[in-house]
Amino acid sequence: MSKVPRSFRLLEELEKGEKGFGPESCSYGLADSDDITMTKWNGTILGPPHSNHENRIYSLEIVCGDRYPDEPPLVKFISKVNLPCVDQTTGVVSAEKFHTLRDWKRSYTMQTVLLDLRKEMGTPANKKLSQPSEGSVF
Repeated sequence: MSKVPRSFRLLEELEKGEKGFGPESCSYGLADSDDITMTKWNGTILGPPHSNHENRIYSLEIVCGDRYPDEPPLVKFISKVNLPCVDQTTGVVSAEKFHTLRDWKRSYTMQTVLLDLRKEMGTPANKKLSQPSEGSVF
């Protein structure tokens, strides 16, 4: 089976993100529409209901390096969030502490990452964690 080239894969993800084919709980798109390398992306996650994240919108930066999708993207929260897998100084999601990045598969997408982060927010261990004031950023 042949591998889809990086640029084709990212074009697929861009189309899906722009047309809103994914779930309403997260979204993503290019940070700069003129970026022909499709490296830097913006993402948003709506906090899961029945948690301390409810009614919050989290902004993220996603960087798809030259080896994406063979290697996971770099994911960084812009909005402050208190989660064990997020560095509390930089907002970077730890590849060691976040299972989706640690156990990365080529079939995963940026949407997979955003949805799994949202699920992480809603787990029993994390949904009641106190959160920084709304609107604060890293």
